[in-house]
Amino acid sequence: MKENRYAVIMAGGVGSRFWPVSKKSFPKQFHDMLGIGSSLLQMTYNRLEKIIPSQNILILTNEDYTDLVKEQLPEILAENIVAEPAMRNTAPCILLAALKIQKRDKNAVMIVAPSDHYIQKEEQFQKNVLDAFDFCTKNQNALMTLGITPTSPNTGYGYIEYVKDEQTVHKVSQFREKPDLETAMQFLAAGNFLWNAGIFVWSVDGVVSAFAKAQPKLHMLFSNGQPVYNSNQEQEWLEENYEKAENISVDYAIMEQSDAVYVIAAEFPWSDLGTWGSLHSELSTEKESVALNNELVEMDSSGNMVRTKTIDKVFLLGMEDVIVVEDGDLLMIASQDKEQNIKQLRDRAMEKFGKNLG
Repeated sequence: MKENRYAVIMAGGVGSRFWPVSKKSFPKQFHDMLGIGSSLLQMTYNRLEKIIPSQNILILTNEDYTDLVKEQLPEILAENIVAEPAMRNTAPCILLAALKIQKRDKNAVMIVAPSDHYIQKEEQFQKNVLDAFDFCTKNQNALMTLGITPTSPNTGYGYIEYVKDEQTVHKVSQFREKPDLETAMQFLAAGNFLWNAGIFVWSVDGVVSAFAKAQPKLHMLFSNGQPVYNSNQEQEWLEENYEKAENISVDYAIMEQSDAVYVIAAEFPWSDLGTWGSLHSELSTEKESVALNNELVEMDSSGNMVRTKTIDKVFLLGMEDVIVVEDGDLLMIASQDKEQNIKQLRDRAMEKFGKNLG
């Protein structure tokens, strides 16, 4: 039944590799990164709302961002915005959300989805999610993830190794850390490895039981809050107790501890939009330049990514594969092959000019 489907959208990250546009005060999930009139958070919500009742969609975010969530998603119920008082990685907030949902509906199945992914062919995404819901409804202890079929030996993602068979749902053998290039090439050649996208589906009873078994201390901490969940006293309880939670990811907390983990190979084009280069790749062929919010004129130039806020016209001469980002009084110019160091550049800028730059 559609009524027992729930979604949890993770919207608490900073997105520092999209600096200087993405800052702690206004992270990338709240930006219209693709220049299409919707933020990444709004796109994620609209994608899920087609198969999940709007009253069953929860937004997990930092307490600093609750006003941004309300502004961008005015239809979201106030009690469905869960404000984390402290940053404690993904396991604590997912357990909290599962317990809140379980209190509403013990028969619920839920999807946990990042707020900043770009997914094309949304109908295919919805089909994969519904298949996962169906499997987890029939297999209450299953912990499901949607894996992405690799298109390259990418070293920036973790990988999921699964048992080869002819089924739609595969048993997961193990999770693998971000590999070096040689290992990533071996993964692709093997044919039974998927990128770990951080999209999870499970029954609430199944995931809460997994936490109770693998993380009893964390489970006990958040179970103590059950009497106040979904009430006016919830936020006060979180302010007093949330920071006591261990800083641990859901992968380490339960996924790697369980023998009931399954994966569906996603059939939709996907990008985590983690860097300016990945945004360029989504919007253009390799040698074409991308201009967002400006008119770009080039000579002897190609493959550039140019995004401005206040500048209408940009002219480039003899520039290849560079990132040019202007955000009011900030201008960053970087080579695309150095984009993994943008976070360090941001840190250096903050050291020199103050934390408000980040």
